Amino acid sequence: MPISNNIADVRRRMAVAARRAGRDPAEISLMAVSKTQPAERIREAYAAGLRLFGENRVQEFAGKAGALGDLADAEWRMIGHLQSNKAAKAVELFGGVDSVDSLRLAERLNAAAADLGKKIAVLIEINVGGETAKSGVAAESEELQELLQGVAGLEHLEFRGLMTVPPFTEDPQQARPYFRKLRELRDQIAGRGLPRIGMQVLSMGMSHDFEVAIEEGSTCVRVGTGIFGERAKA
Repeated sequence: MPISNNIADVRRRMAVAARRAGRDPAEISLMAVSKTQPAERIREAYAAGLRLFGENRVQEFAGKAGALGDLADAEWRMIGHLQSNKAAKAVELFGGVDSVDSLRLAERLNAAAADLGKKIAVLIEINVGGETAKSGVAAESEELQELLQGVAGLEHLEFRGLMTVPPFTEDPQQARPYFRKLRELRDQIAGRGLPRIGMQVLSMGMSHDFEVAIEEGSTCVRVGTGIFGERAKA
């Protein structure tokens, strides 16, 4: 099926899920997860109307960014785990980082953005399932509190909300408690009125569970396979 058809189907399902939850579909963004996709496939998604793209690795995107440089209104975001020593390169390549999981990384990003005279949008990645194999800061941890308190001095970062990847399950309904937990954490943080902390974005939901995520309040779903199809096996 052409990418344009896949995108139309995903948007239709998003709208149905939003209306089921009494929400306006227009308030939910669709991010194309373009990791491992060649530039020509990304261009197809762009031609079909998508403008928000998520990449997982700095090195991979650096290799294809030049071939996509003419897509002036496309927004490229880093959604994978980011090592502090790659913060400067990430700031060069991306308009935002959705996977900030420590004050140290936030400080590196802020310094790199200051050097380039720019501001970048960031999300705090929360490890809602407490999985040791996954990145993200624990929802109830000193590290999260340290990060939230340290934001005030990071003037080149614009904190917009939270992101999560819940424990994988074949049944999308089993992800619901994790999505709900992130929404409740977002509301809790927003209620504290911390300086320079925006909480308008909840990035949660992927190809197999985005409809449940929308029902639980997601404002941005990250879809790869649902748009580009299954990745070829090595």
